[in-house]
Amino acid sequence: MDDKVQPKGKIEVAPAAIASIVNEAVLTCYGVVGTVPRNFATGLVDMLYADRKRGVEVQVNNGEIIIDVFAVLQYGTRVSTVAESIKHVVKYQVEKSLEMPVAAVNVHIQALRVSDTD
Repeated sequence: MDDKVQPKGKIEVAPAAIASIVNEAVLTCYGVVGTVPRNFATGLVDMLYADRKRGVEVQVNNGEIIIDVFAVLQYGTRVSTVAESIKHVVKYQVEKSLEMPVAAVNVHIQALRVSDTD
């Protein structure tokens, strides 16, 4: 007997939904202040369209996900360690949530924030 179950449709996850998962994962990482747009033009688009997550860009190609994160870190933290943490946390959370492979997580450090010591 051939009891194979044939799929009756497919599930698609919008890049904006993936960006939401990424944004939440990034903000849990130690040393991360937040995410920022890649540039001024991207920032204007983000202000016009509230459904995009600023500072996170997602591409889905052939079932693989490529993620770019533009982050601001706390001054005094080890930049390379925080960036590696972001990569691992984002990859883990997206693969756990979507059961789709993440091909790359690219972390771009846009700025460092200095805390007031007063």
